[in-house]
Amino acid sequence: MKQLDLITIGRSSVDLYGAQVGGRLEDMGSFAKYIGGSPTNIACGTARLGLRSAVITRVGDEHMGRFIREQIAREGVETRGVVTDPERLTALVLLGIRNEDQFPLIFYRENCADMALCEADIDEDFIASARALLPTGTHLSNPRTEAAVLKALRLARKHRVKTALDIDYRPNLWGVAGHGDGESRFVESAKVTAKLQSHLHFFDLIVGTEEEFHIAGGSTDTIAALRAARAVSDAVLVCKRGAAGAVAFEGAIPDSLDDGQSGPGFPIEVFNVLGAGDGFFSGLMKGWLDGTDWPTALKYANACGAFAVSRHGCTPAYPSLAELEFFLERGVIRPDLRNDAALEQIHWSTNRARNHGPDLADIRIFAFDHRKQLEEMPGYTPAKGAAFKDLCLRAAQAVQAGRAGYGVLCDDRIGRRALHAATGTGLWVGRPAEWPGSHPLQLEPALGPDCGGLGEWARGNVVKVLCFCHPDEEAAIWETQIATVNRLFTAARRNGLEFLLEVIPSRVGPVDDETTAAVISRFYAAGIFPDWWKLEPLTTRAAWAKAIAAIEAHDRYTRGIVVLGLDAPEAELAASFATAAEFPLVKGFAVGRTIFADTARRWLAGGLADEAAIEEMRARYARLCAIWDAARAAASVAA
Repeated sequence: MKQLDLITIGRSSVDLYGAQVGGRLEDMGSFAKYIGGSPTNIACGTARLGLRSAVITRVGDEHMGRFIREQIAREGVETRGVVTDPERLTALVLLGIRNEDQFPLIFYRENCADMALCEADIDEDFIASARALLPTGTHLSNPRTEAAVLKALRLARKHRVKTALDIDYRPNLWGVAGHGDGESRFVESAKVTAKLQSHLHFFDLIVGTEEEFHIAGGSTDTIAALRAARAVSDAVLVCKRGAAGAVAFEGAIPDSLDDGQSGPGFPIEVFNVLGAGDGFFSGLMKGWLDGTDWPTALKYANACGAFAVSRHGCTPAYPSLAELEFFLERGVIRPDLRNDAALEQIHWSTNRARNHGPDLADIRIFAFDHRKQLEEMPGYTPAKGAAFKDLCLRAAQAVQAGRAGYGVLCDDRIGRRALHAATGTGLWVGRPAEWPGSHPLQLEPALGPDCGGLGEWARGNVVKVLCFCHPDEEAAIWETQIATVNRLFTAARRNGLEFLLEVIPSRVGPVDDETTAAVISRFYAAGIFPDWWKLEPLTTRAAWAKAIAAIEAHDRYTRGIVVLGLDAPEAELAASFATAAEFPLVKGFAVGRTIFADTARRWLAGGLADEAAIEEMRARYARLCAIWDAARAAASVAA
């Protein structure tokens, strides 16, 4: 069995997308950063659809090159074919969305890393490991990259690997248009036509727009151009027709495009056509490699293209397989797919791991995001508080020891230094947003009235908010708290941040087996879908079962639940862990004062040295981790 389904070859870049829609690129004030380049986009798009994909390209030995390598790995793309070039910079592209017809872009590709791809970068065993090979046209424009592509194609033929071509015609990348013409999709060139036609015989599948077939066929008459391509290639020809969908031709080209095989199109709003072709090709490859008929493959392709044109960015817009299946079954509810709440929730939750890491079976969190409790301890000063949180982080890292499944909760007001030091280390990092102890809920003033402050948060931080709430509270309090949580949740999604909602009903009123489940259902009814729930230790299996049922009834993709500590002694936590660990949706714990409170009092009073404080907290945190692991193991055995 082949190890890979698909290897793509060619461009990789960092796309800097203007965040303001409707203006000139000259007037853009901020940019969103994504991975880009057609073969890189297609590798990621097919990986999202469940194919085992890889890309052969080059990136620079710098921050942007590392970003591409790390991000495609998160997308599930094999990185073995990504070569780091020590002499060249990673390509950059600046893009904007002016209107549905104008999408200004500038390619920064002068002697860039991916154009240094050469024959030595093509490994025979790697090519042989795939079912299909997909180069894109740009890499036929330069003798060095052309040689690399041709070597790969010959090896593909030798090892019976299917081959596909994305014509991907960018006139300025072929040197037939200027730097300011990045948006141009067609300039006639006999030289480009001759080059393409000399290689079309290598392919089993050739895909392009009408304009791209015009350059491949040497005619601005689409039927004539397709017939010219057919004269030199037996490939299946797939012609993309924009809003009219696409057609496939397996044999002779008929007199009308309408006589080709087609799949259903989707009546959606055109918001951004950049990257739509790569989304289309991703869906097409899914159908082709799954062995479907061409109408079905084109249906997948048209649907994936529809997602792309309705969202901001290229790769981030592409659907997961679950999202595609949901869309095809349910159909179009509103033409602007990015504003379809049900679809966007599935898009976020099924692609979340590509930006925030995979789901964890267990997570053990040392929570030292406390502010009010620390500020009230004798001897506290802001400087000493910050220094103590540095010690907390060092204790957490000593237990983590580079392993996955460990995390911290740390604030920005006292613990900013520790928070920033923890980010990017492999720890799960949560950050509180509530004003301590507030009821009704108030948020930290630094977030701003519209929670715009989240725009400054590191993308790896999880937004955590604690809401004291109870089903029996008066409607006015619920209305206020729901509005505040919803404002924060919406801002978190807008900024690409995961969201953790902590609820503690017992601090507001008496609780029974139904209470927490009722609270959970209230938030879902308001359209709030936390990535994580943080719940107080529930005392009965029935209470856990009802809470979990309430979550799963509304969100089958939630990350899970962590159990909070409430300053309980270890023995009480052990008992609560034993019950909670029976339920797989409970992923672990987030405990703070049980670990640090006693140590903090003595350290702030000057009665404990730094290293001793670290060791005390390390030992308590390690014991809680061991208690959780033992509870989970016991539950597994019992199951």
